[in-house]
Amino acid sequence: MRVIVALLFSSGVLASQQATQNPHTTAADVAAGAKTFRSHCAPCHGYDAEGGRGPNLAAGRFYHGSTDADLLNNISTGIPGTEMPGLFYSEDRVWQLIAYLRSLSAHTEKPSGDQHTGAALFRSQGCVRCHRVAGTGGGLGPDLSGIGAARSLSNLRVSILDPDADVPPRYWIVRFQDPSGKQVKGFLLNEDTYTVQLLTMKEQLFSYERAGLKDYQVDKHSAMPSYRHLTASQVNDLVAYLWAQRPEQ
Repeated sequence: MRVIVALLFSSGVLASQQATQNPHTTAADVAAGAKTFRSHCAPCHGYDAEGGRGPNLAAGRFYHGSTDADLLNNISTGIPGTEMPGLFYSEDRVWQLIAYLRSLSAHTEKPSGDQHTGAALFRSQGCVRCHRVAGTGGGLGPDLSGIGAARSLSNLRVSILDPDADVPPRYWIVRFQDPSGKQVKGFLLNEDTYTVQLLTMKEQLFSYERAGLKDYQVDKHSAMPSYRHLTASQVNDLVAYLWAQRPEQ
């Protein structure tokens, strides 16, 4: 009996050790992983894994576990408390996906601007009124405290110059006239057949019955203005500041 238990234990340990090492790391595996990524992961993480609605995966920093075993688990089963679902593929195909992600970090780009000058621009251009960084700032726009880990340099630049390029539903604007005739405007939090909930520009939460509303419209453009008026150097500095906002590992 002891021999059987010992054999089972040793085989379990061996299987566990094997599971922590990616057995699919050839160039062909990387290419196959890239195809899987672009067909199933790119809508959230960007075509080149540089971030979008999901975090930047090209920099080689993974904040929910950085070992191959962690990545296998996170990709296969999803990450609780986030929008990351499980990917129901064979383990071999997930390993190929991991090989592709590992191949990207060798080409990580660094910002050319000055983050300290960018911090001053962030304040002087009014960004702090809507965006919070490290607990300071407004709450209308996304919290940017960890944005450097979530977005690539190119994605940050697009967000500054062309905010309409990608506007999540959480930041769509709803406008209508309430039963008293008052014009109402705010970020659409939720709507159904009977009610609508929104966050006003003064960061107040309200719920309305839809039956009494007039001129109901949902604007899917960004409330954030474009900063094309900034010089190329200023944009580089602002990107550098945002890129520096990342949690410590």
